[in-house]
Amino acid sequence: MSKKKIIAIQADQLNSINIKTDTTFLLALEAQKRFHKIYWYETKDLNFIKGKVYAKAKEVNFFENKKKYYKILKKITLDLSKAQFILIRQNPPFNMDYITSTLYLEYLSHNVKIINNPIAIRNISEKFYSVNFLKFMPPTIFTKNIKEIINFKKKYKKIVLKPIHGYAGKDILFLNDKFNLKKIKKYLNKINHVMAQTFLPGVKKGDKRVFIINGRVKGVIKRIPSKNSILSNLSQGGKAFKTTLNSKELKISNYVAKKLKQQNIFFAGIDLVSNYLIGDINVTSPTGLKNHYDLTGINLAVDFWDTLEKLK
Repeated sequence: MSKKKIIAIQADQLNSINIKTDTTFLLALEAQKRFHKIYWYETKDLNFIKGKVYAKAKEVNFFENKKKYYKILKKITLDLSKAQFILIRQNPPFNMDYITSTLYLEYLSHNVKIINNPIAIRNISEKFYSVNFLKFMPPTIFTKNIKEIINFKKKYKKIVLKPIHGYAGKDILFLNDKFNLKKIKKYLNKINHVMAQTFLPGVKKGDKRVFIINGRVKGVIKRIPSKNSILSNLSQGGKAFKTTLNSKELKISNYVAKKLKQQNIFFAGIDLVSNYLIGDINVTSPTGLKNHYDLTGINLAVDFWDTLEKLK
């Protein structure tokens, strides 16, 4: 038996987990199988006192396939420098609370491995970072200028607007021949900067979510939108299916994976449609591992921890 390690997980409320789909739960279960101690806390629990970063944390034991899926063993004030690993797993939005939590964690010793690296998360906008991969993408611009959007719409006819800091398929706007200028202005006033992208009809047949661990492509699932929808996100009613990558998709995925590793990103998810990268590069809290496990029988949480524990 290996020596127990302290695993701190920064996430949302314990009772908000959907154990049927939650990636964090799968990662925690695998850590527990390795006899590590798991401490759970939220961003509101972070404190910086006398030169140290502390979290008001709960030591937790998890149970697989049970209605009552966790037990709080005790509550402690955890000196996060004592943790061997910290997983940043709270869901977006990527807002000032999220950014502030990365400032706390950045202060910790390099002896604490934080996944993903807080500086890297702060520097990589999940959509805007895709400007580094435009050669693999459909025509795309980033703007909050209504005239630029109208010109883009005139050129490409059908386009999609996505908030730069959006997540889970929320606030995505599809524009075709019938669009309301007043509605778009109102949308931009609310959302600010957006990614405008040529609509890919192939999205109705689904997208592919690719899982990347430490610069290597490890798995993929296909997500198909529900009827009369263009949103393949599982949280928006999309369904997951087993799939593989073709040679072009694999080339794109390997290229992006290599670049993400150079940026100190350990765990990521990227999305492809019709042989294109569509610009969603999920580094804040990648999801989908449980769906992949259910579809393929391959538990990438094992790969995650095998790889992470070997890192120096």
